[in-house]
Amino acid sequence: MKRFIFSSAVLVLLALTAKAQHPDTARVLVHYRFTHVTNPADPAHPYTENMALLVGKTASVYKSYDGMVSDEQFRKAYVAATAAGPDGRVMIDRSGASMHTQYFLYPNEQKLLTKDYILASEYLIEGPMPAIDWKISGDTATFGGLHCQKATGHFKGRDYIVWFCPDLTVRTGPWKLNGLPGVIIDAHDTKKEVIFQFDGIEKVVFAEVKPIAGPGVAEKDVPPILRGLDDNPNIIAPPVRAIKATQKDFDKLKAGMQKNPNALSQGMAAVDGANTQGDHVIKAIAGGPAQNVNPIELPEKK
Repeated sequence: MKRFIFSSAVLVLLALTAKAQHPDTARVLVHYRFTHVTNPADPAHPYTENMALLVGKTASVYKSYDGMVSDEQFRKAYVAATAAGPDGRVMIDRSGASMHTQYFLYPNEQKLLTKDYILASEYLIEGPMPAIDWKISGDTATFGGLHCQKATGHFKGRDYIVWFCPDLTVRTGPWKLNGLPGVIIDAHDTKKEVIFQFDGIEKVVFAEVKPIAGPGVAEKDVPPILRGLDDNPNIIAPPVRAIKATQKDFDKLKAGMQKNPNALSQGMAAVDGANTQGDHVIKAIAGGPAQNVNPIELPEKK
């Protein structure tokens, strides 16, 4: 999956300086092929996913591109089924859609917002932008027509080698990687257990999104299975409906769910559309990919 649609006009847009604003509008989308060796004893079977970094003037959001595609496919199927269904009842599988962690980075404000899930509830966790002590080298390389520079740094128990593009001036990157004078478009740790491989870049074409639940429908009246489908993917803004929480409280709640799987199953049974989303959410709460004995964030050696 290669995407190299790019132009100098986009560089000019991203080079503009502007006062931090919410929401921001994405101007380019960087594609990554994310690979995570969740079990070092079985490196031949890593977890993989197509990811995306949407970059605006002053902010970015890192999210699952596979999830974006799945949401759009479900949206089209739902609209078609609704138009064809005489009684208005629609039974469509939405497994894997939307239930993905997202990272909103605001470099000018030194703020990181994380959108995460427990059951079908969205939580928004605010924290400081991670500080990484980068060492910039003189090495250069080209990725999809982008002139990039090499940097190395230590973060969350791992040593990273990254390539950033100074022409894309927002100090952001995939996941929580940030702080260089340009967008990080390719990165991996030295053991190659965590890889954000550049897979193309494209200019974002702004498009209006027609409400799927119909005009005038209040947010609280939208069925859980439809929530998030009206979010414009071109807009970089954290969800207003999310429950605000500290990282400590969220981790505590998540740990409680992991210790009580019966309560988790009962909770999923109470969620509208749980039969199509439950397995994905349970896996996410259980810690992500199976046999994840090698998390991305490792404890620092003493």
